[in-house]
Amino acid sequence: MKTWSLLFLLCLTGCAGVAPRQAPPLAPLFADAAFKPPSVPIGADTLFTLSPAMRAYLHTPAFASALRQKGAAEGLVDALYRKGDLQIQYEASSTRTASQTFLERAGNCLSLVVMTAAFARELGLAVRLQSVGVDDSWSRSNGLYLVSAHINLAIGAAPVERLGVASSAPMLVVDFLPQQDASAYNTVQLDEEDVAAMFMNNRAAEALVAGRIDDAYWWARAAVQQRPASIPAYNTLAVIYQRHGELALAEQVYRAALVREPENLVVLRNLEPVLAALGRHAEAQALRARLAAIEPAPPFHFFNQGVKAYERGDYVDAKALFAREVKRMPYYDEFHFWLALACLRLGEVDPARTQLALAFDTSTRGDSRALYSAKLAHLRSLSADGVTVRVR
Repeated sequence: MKTWSLLFLLCLTGCAGVAPRQAPPLAPLFADAAFKPPSVPIGADTLFTLSPAMRAYLHTPAFASALRQKGAAEGLVDALYRKGDLQIQYEASSTRTASQTFLERAGNCLSLVVMTAAFARELGLAVRLQSVGVDDSWSRSNGLYLVSAHINLAIGAAPVERLGVASSAPMLVVDFLPQQDASAYNTVQLDEEDVAAMFMNNRAAEALVAGRIDDAYWWARAAVQQRPASIPAYNTLAVIYQRHGELALAEQVYRAALVREPENLVVLRNLEPVLAALGRHAEAQALRARLAAIEPAPPFHFFNQGVKAYERGDYVDAKALFAREVKRMPYYDEFHFWLALACLRLGEVDPARTQLALAFDTSTRGDSRALYSAKLAHLRSLSADGVTVRVR
């Protein structure tokens, strides 16, 4: 099994809170000379731009019919996401601009929000971009643990001014979080610059996961410049320095983030191994003890213990540990998948099938869904043949 570094990367977030009276200067946090020029254009200038194909879609009979039947706001959502027309899907493998999301008919929550907002503004609708107060979700890839927050949007008729007082009808909340009603959660309004910084931070994370560390640096740098109060952007930049061997710079950027948000657990967890690598073991140990007191079982704690139990052949213990992680994070597909593996090792085919189905349902990536679907089909075929399965 691969060894996973305790590097946390915040992919999406809402507002970063109140900035300190004197923000750290940005220039000392950048190390342009240490990285090659980017291989792709860096920036978010075209994030909300409609493509010619998008503009053409606005004039199709199907789109016009949806607007006539349901009104501008509901008609737009119906036209974009109903199964019989565009069939745009939630897919979290990459963050896309509005035009890329429309072209590929897929996107994560940020991409879908951006595309929907672009269409809504073209129709003259009012748009409110929102950070949603739901629990962060975690995943891992290429030695990185990633935590994602959530955003959505509300759309509706533009405010009308009567007798000098602006009034507007209730807005329609459009959300791409299928597991729960995010409209019931607290929200914080965002502006386009906030969303642009999130987009660039996501691109940095995705480039880093893909091993394109130079591109990752330039995306993260741009995100920090876009929103100097964004803790996720600082954190991503510091992780990039950490991976690039620039440990002193990594510490400097983590410290800059902690000036703004001193109790940020993700930043503190990332700082601890940097201090150890710099030879400051007493500081690292003190920080490790502090973190253990605050959060003795961080995300993936029970999962990692479960993997160790699975590898030593203790499938009963592995199953119990995976189940604990599933209980506290029920919408992460990999936990369901490993719980299914443990069940199979114990000869429990029906529970394994149930967990594989949950892995498929909660997966946000097309390649993972294909894997789970194939394994589910195999289990169903074995069950139909009356075969008892025990994996050795």
